[in-house]
Amino acid sequence: MHFLVTGIAGFIAARTAEILLEQGHRVTGVDNLNDYYDLRLKTYRLRELARRCGAQAEIVDSLDPVRATRDHYAGPHRFGTDRLNFVRLDIENKPAVTELFGQQRFDAVLNLAARAGVRYSMIDPDVYMTTNAMGTLHLMDAMRAHGCTKMVLASTSSLYAGQTMPFRESLPVNTPISPYAASKKAAEMMAYSYHYLYGLDISVVRYFTVFGPAGRPDMSIFRFIKWIDEGTPIELFGDGSQSRDFTFVDDIARGTIAAIKPLGYEVINLGGGNNPISLKRVIAFIEDALDKPARIDYKPFHKADIKETWADIDKAAGLLGWRPEIDPYEGFQRAVDWYRDNQDWLKNVAL
Repeated sequence: MHFLVTGIAGFIAARTAEILLEQGHRVTGVDNLNDYYDLRLKTYRLRELARRCGAQAEIVDSLDPVRATRDHYAGPHRFGTDRLNFVRLDIENKPAVTELFGQQRFDAVLNLAARAGVRYSMIDPDVYMTTNAMGTLHLMDAMRAHGCTKMVLASTSSLYAGQTMPFRESLPVNTPISPYAASKKAAEMMAYSYHYLYGLDISVVRYFTVFGPAGRPDMSIFRFIKWIDEGTPIELFGDGSQSRDFTFVDDIARGTIAAIKPLGYEVINLGGGNNPISLKRVIAFIEDALDKPARIDYKPFHKADIKETWADIDKAAGLLGWRPEIDPYEGFQRAVDWYRDNQDWLKNVAL
């Protein structure tokens, strides 16, 4: 099958694309390569995909993260193999999206492109709406016009703020407390409209605190590892008792792919499904793994943050046959090991 994966240079999308390629599918990946976080990480992920797909040596070499900078992508704006095609494209650009669908036929769209991050959404809310909501609309309009009927839409556990745990998909999520969550809610509602009006088959997958190797540098696991290793004080918002339903990226990618099956319109949690783990426990584990003490700079708890997250994943088990396979502590260790293996260039990554 031929899949369009948006945001392919991103953390979750890159791993999802990698598994699709391992399964023998073809992938067209698009990404606007914005500099919300350090482009060295996005360049690295594209290099790994290109390398695994047998791209020409000069393409792989051009995607060396050492050549990139905080705000400059050093690789080609498009490249291709017989199984993977990458195009630098912004889903906010409706004519470009329409042209892409006119050139290629896709069996399904995995819309994993997004502006993420609760705190930054309060600084620049406009771009969250234009990417997360309008970008999704542009994709669905192109799907409708060109006969592609299946989308998997990435959403977020941030929608559950203020609800009773464990969070179930049936809970009302009509009071988002950040522009990020509100933009994701808007995308979910527009997706339902296109399902109802035009028969699009859309699986909305709500992710819970995804982490792992090559993760985002604005997320806690990456930051804690780098800060503890370098002896830099950890910026900890709150007292560390806040907890998350940490979910390893491989499990999230598997669940995303499982959601490609025909379902109509469904919202499905993808999370660890275990008792949430406090940030204090995460920090203690990383201290042991690195054999270094953490220095902590305590800051006030942020108003837009959620105190705890905990996914009810019974629906994912029933509809998709999915449950997480990687224990969070095994995942933390894998993230530490990846950091050590790539420390020569990660030392320059900005947080």
